[in-house]
Amino acid sequence: MNSAAPSAVPTRTRVDACPGALQMHPAADGGLARVRVPGGSLRAVQLEALAAAARELGNGLLELTSRGNVQLRGLPVGAEAELGDRLAAAGLLPSATHERIRNVLASGLSGRTAGGPVDVRPWAAALDAGLCADPSLADLPGRYLATLDDGRGDVAGLGGDVGLLALSPTSVALLLAGADSGLRTRPEDAVTLALAATRAFLAERDAQGTGAWRLAELTDGPARVTARLLDRRNGHVCDPGVVEVPAPPVNGPVGALPQLDGRTALAALVPLGVLSAAQAELLAGLAAEVEVTPWRTVVVPDLAEDAVDDAAVDLHRSGMVFDEASPWLQVSTCAGRPGCARSLADVRADATAAVIGGTLPAGGARQHWVGCERRCGRPQGHAVDVVATPTGYRIGNSRVED
Repeated sequence: MNSAAPSAVPTRTRVDACPGALQMHPAADGGLARVRVPGGSLRAVQLEALAAAARELGNGLLELTSRGNVQLRGLPVGAEAELGDRLAAAGLLPSATHERIRNVLASGLSGRTAGGPVDVRPWAAALDAGLCADPSLADLPGRYLATLDDGRGDVAGLGGDVGLLALSPTSVALLLAGADSGLRTRPEDAVTLALAATRAFLAERDAQGTGAWRLAELTDGPARVTARLLDRRNGHVCDPGVVEVPAPPVNGPVGALPQLDGRTALAALVPLGVLSAAQAELLAGLAAEVEVTPWRTVVVPDLAEDAVDDAAVDLHRSGMVFDEASPWLQVSTCAGRPGCARSLADVRADATAAVIGGTLPAGGARQHWVGCERRCGRPQGHAVDVVATPTGYRIGNSRVED
């Protein structure tokens, strides 16, 4: 059983302000809405609806987030109602009360490509439905995150509050705050256990009265949630052996990926995670379903052999990246100007110029460009910070002048 040290995080005195589709964040360039995409799967008609909303209500762009969700920016005051109607019609807003908590990451191409013993796509749909069906879970913080890993180890280490990690075709480990809890269950009971753990997190949060946004912020949170689950054992057992949770990959795969059924999936990086409405419509025209990932890549699955080359050419011409050696895979940024009033620079434009001009600093190492010391959007793992200052960018202890 996992045991965590007491958290040093202070008591939260305010509700988290994570934006949603109906609760926009007032950014410097207009309203920012975040649309949850549980499991990363978007039907073509849903992607078309997002593209139309971005073009007709926002700035014409979609942003892919590190939780596999999609953001719209530049929305006018009062756009929540129309955006909500559009999303609901497309099946992207199944619950107005629960929409901010539907943060569910699932292994990419699960059930389609080799790598995991369990297809977690049914888990994603069932967990999302279970979250929305429980009125009490609407009180979860918007920072709540669930990870569903089919055993390939791509999302288990992304810091979910509650996670499932397939160990074999018959055994699934429950993860709490990104570590093994010691609890095991069968694949058919896994979602039930994840929902029980989510309720236990909320109950422990209420008992401690800290207003915590994440399970790791609770005092002995994982251990106490585990104890609550053991008091209500239902189809799961406690394993004395602890599984080491695999570290997540720095980037998701790009290129042509062979599927188990003989078809092909195309995975492409979206530079800086910014997708134009036209690119989204192009994606929607290639397949019935598209996957978005926490590595800001998009995956077009189920392509016939004779369709792969043309699809790859069209996506490449639109600006998407298939080269594993591309410098674009090394660079991420915050929103920067004009979207953020705190930013001292248009970091996206500056980072783009550095990639195109071959002038990335830090020897081309993995790097995160930010407009201020808050360093928003910083990826997990090692990355060099490229921080805007009034006179240029600071890289570590050095500075690049304008």
